[in-house]
Formats: sequence, structure tokens, C-alpha cells
Amino acid sequence: MNPHPYLQVSAEVADARAEGRAVVALESTIITHGMPFPQNLDMAHAVEEVVRNNGAVPATIALMDGYMMAGLVDADLERLAREGHAAAKASRRDLAATLTQKQMAGTTVATTMMVSAMVGIRVFATGGIGGVHRGAAQTFDISADIPELAKTPVAVVCAGAKSLLDIPKTLEVLETHGVPVIGYGTSDFPAFYVRDSGHPVDHRFDTAGEIAYMLDTQWQLQMGGVLIANPIPEDFEMDAGAIEARIGEAIVQAEQEGVSRKALTPFLLQRIFELTQGKSLVANIALVKNNAAVAAQIAAAFAPRV
Repeated sequence: MNPHPYLQVSAEVADARAEGRAVVALESTIITHGMPFPQNLDMAHAVEEVVRNNGAVPATIALMDGYMMAGLVDADLERLAREGHAAAKASRRDLAATLTQKQMAGTTVATTMMVSAMVGIRVFATGGIGGVHRGAAQTFDISADIPELAKTPVAVVCAGAKSLLDIPKTLEVLETHGVPVIGYGTSDFPAFYVRDSGHPVDHRFDTAGEIAYMLDTQWQLQMGGVLIANPIPEDFEMDAGAIEARIGEAIVQAEQEGVSRKALTPFLLQRIFELTQGKSLVANIALVKNNAAVAAQIAAAFAPRV
């Protein structure tokens, strides 16, 4: 089950793959850089439980002890959660160096997709993808998540792009890279904390089975990833005007402090958490759980096709 010398697959995930059962990948930067211990550990366990309750096996992915880990046992989850911000944040460019140095690291969307594809996991749940940052015309700050989606055959279930990004430009670059943006039960592209960014998705499907059929077609055509946009539950949606104001404040502070590149998103999310008195974190956890449930349902519908 380990097709790569730097890859370790948990027994549970390996058995599920061998038996053709549904598996859902989960990224780990939300554990290392998303919230403090022990809330991050509680969240990680809760999201894995949601995946199980919806018919799939969770495979949390991280870098530990010189290996790409696909599926973490409880002790490893706790190690990762306790490490928190002391762990690295590993995207595609960091992978070889982080493994060589045997650093512990949370994996971004791009790196989680890479590892998922190595293991043969086709569905991945996260909070929101990275994309084109505001001011990218000057900074050229565009997440590695987008080119990864273009080439790696994994479906990413998310609550759209993070609200702190330039969403219209993110959608344009996704289109340029040929990434289908699918709305799950919605015709509107969500913006993380809010259900509607004001921009449409490319196509809408209303059931997990319909999406599974579309994914099967996508990959029979030997094409890349698919972005599945799943809005935050209505009860947890934040006021669009209020969250936009807080994002603006956080961006100004980041500019004043010279925060950029891969440090920018964790900085902004932490500052937004502070400015909203923790309400953004409540919303974040709710949308991640919701995405995990939908991803598991899609993976369960897709499993009989492979």
C-alpha cells in the first residue's frame, strides 16, 4: 500500500483502500496553524468523526518524522496538535526540504492533494482553498492550490475560497487553469464565512451521487482536480458587511507589519479571529464539519465506481 519510500499509510486507511471503501483526506494546517491546543485536537477528532458518521474513513494528512503520513492515529494527532505553530506549514515547494529535515508540518491544500493522489484517495475536505490574494497585481501572490487543482485528480470539497482573497480573480485563474467549479446545492460561489460571494459557480449538482458521476467522467477523460463549493450552514453564516470590514482591518495590519507569502493567511485568520471575538473560529469549525460530511457522502457514492 506504500508506493513511495517517503509515504506511510495507516493500517485503517490501507485496509479501506484495499477493500474499495470510501476514504476522505483531511488537511492539517487547520490543526497546526488554525487554532490553539486543545481546541485544535478536539476539532480534529470531531471532523474525523463526522467523516465516519457519513460512511467514509478519514485520512488526516501531515508530515512527521521524515514521512508523508496518510491517516494519523490518536497519538500522532495529539503530537501534531500540541506542536501547533511550532510546526512548519508545508506546500508543494516545501515538501522535499521538510521531509529531508524531518520537520513536523501541517499540509496545505496543495500538498494534501499531492499525498491524496499518491495514496489513491479521490475526495478531500477542507475549509476554504487558497487563491489570488488582494493586491496580487502588485505582489503576484497566488496560492499553489490553484495549479495543483489543475493537474491533480482529486476533488476538493470546500466552502469556496477564503473571504480574505480576491474572489473574482480567483475564479478567473481557476477558469484559466481549466478547474471545474461545482456548486453543491447552490448556483452561487460561497465565500467561506458567507454563503454567496456574488459570483456564480460553473455548474450545479444537488446530490452526492450526481457529483460522483461527474467526477468519474472527469477522470475517465484524464483531467485534473475539481473544486466542489459547499456553502457554510445558514445558522453559522456571518454578516457579509461586518466580516468584510474586519478583513480590511486585518489586511491593513499585515501590510503595516510586512507580513507576506505563506505567513500571510495564518496571520490574517488569527487577526480576524481576534477582531470578531472568536466568532470567525466558530464559523470555521462549522463549515469544516459540513464539508467533511458532504465529502464523505460523495466519496461513498464514488467508491463503487473505482
